[in-house]
Amino acid sequence: MERRSFLNTLFSASLGLGFYRIGAPSLTKEKSNQKLSFTFEDNKVTYYLKGLPKPMKIIQISDTHLWRDDARGEQFREYKARMEKAYNVTKHYKTGAETNPEKSFEDVLGYAVSTKADLIVLTGDIFSFPSEAAIEWAYEKLKQTGIPFLYVAGNHDWHYEGMKGSLQELRSSWTKQRLLKMYQGNDPLMGSYTLNGIKVLVLDNSVFDVTPEQLDYFRKQKKDGIPFMVFMHIPMYIPGKSSGIGDPAWGAAMDKGYETEKRERWREGGHIKSTFDFWDELFASENLLGIFTGHFHRQYVDVVNGIPQFVSAANAMGAFTDISFVQVK
Repeated sequence: MERRSFLNTLFSASLGLGFYRIGAPSLTKEKSNQKLSFTFEDNKVTYYLKGLPKPMKIIQISDTHLWRDDARGEQFREYKARMEKAYNVTKHYKTGAETNPEKSFEDVLGYAVSTKADLIVLTGDIFSFPSEAAIEWAYEKLKQTGIPFLYVAGNHDWHYEGMKGSLQELRSSWTKQRLLKMYQGNDPLMGSYTLNGIKVLVLDNSVFDVTPEQLDYFRKQKKDGIPFMVFMHIPMYIPGKSSGIGDPAWGAAMDKGYETEKRERWREGGHIKSTFDFWDELFASENLLGIFTGHFHRQYVDVVNGIPQFVSAANAMGAFTDISFVQVK
């Protein structure tokens, strides 16, 4: 995607509550004018699909910001001071009652178990910094559910504020040192899981770019025509809205947070080419059911080229996204 005006090529609309239809192939790959339908209300997204073998449910958890630590983290005290205090006590997004990240995480896992969810997808910033204690705690809680889970990192999961290194170097280093457990042997940068005839793709965009290798993986995964969903941490760019992945204006000039977060400033010159190519191809995908992200800590949905992007509110405040699939004739 070159740096150009989107006004003549895109349709973008924000949805509140209600019913919307987008064109998409059915699970039976019928060549017809069938439309895929979904509803979006509160934190619940419900898809109505023809050819679905059986109903299913996916729970998305994003931005929990777990901060527990132990003696192993003492040597990193200077790098975790701000984020260690950022979410000690929070207010529930719906009730306003006092809560905290650990309670919120346990509550949503309990909900996943009670509703017999088929899959849990964690879309980053589950941790406020790469604490061994927090990672071990979350991993054990997830395993206790007995529900399969996929994890993709956010920009805080691997970041100790003030530690020297590029975003790419820090992500690689702390993934290897701390986060590998969460990937359960899968590639940390990309992965897929096919469930009930639907493919779930996870892709790490936590350094604000999509690499050529990730783009190639995406191309191969969508080639088979199976309906698929994409889960990432940072939302894709929506023309006219706040910065997202694929924003032609993204770069050093618009980076207002690097001093507060004590990190490398965003790159001069903007995104790499593969990021723009990914944007183009993602929003041109006929078999894409939706994009699910977090990062901005508030819930909303946008539609580009008939493809919805759902942004989850922060689990630190008790929020999560409940995604259901219902059979239709």
